[in-house]
Amino acid sequence: MRKLFLLFSVALLGLLLGSPAFAEEAAKAAAAVGDRMVTGFGIYSAIILAAGIGVGLGALGCGIGIGQATRGACEGIARNPELSGKLTVTMILGIALVETQVIYALVIALILLYANPVVPKFLQFIGVGG
Repeated sequence: MRKLFLLFSVALLGLLLGSPAFAEEAAKAAAAVGDRMVTGFGIYSAIILAAGIGVGLGALGCGIGIGQATRGACEGIARNPELSGKLTVTMILGIALVETQVIYALVIALILLYANPVVPKFLQFIGVGG
């Protein structure tokens, strides 16, 4: 548990220390375009962040679920080898159902990124888009 806490602490520290570097690059890019670009944390940045976190959490849940299903099937086959065919079929069906969670998260993320009606209107409102 302590190693996991240390890992998350180091990752959080890396994310916090990396933000000023990205902000400086955005400010330089905004100056290059004539300050018509949105700097800082805008709506499009929030959408990109939400899409990434959503797919990541979906994949995390899927990985945990598939691991639990595989462990259970392996334990069942070890206890009763005669049922290995039925357990394997049931496990594969369960894994397919768990995988749909990641597919739904990916579809929602792609909708947020590419078919979002808010972003073009927002960009037109701030004067960036055509």
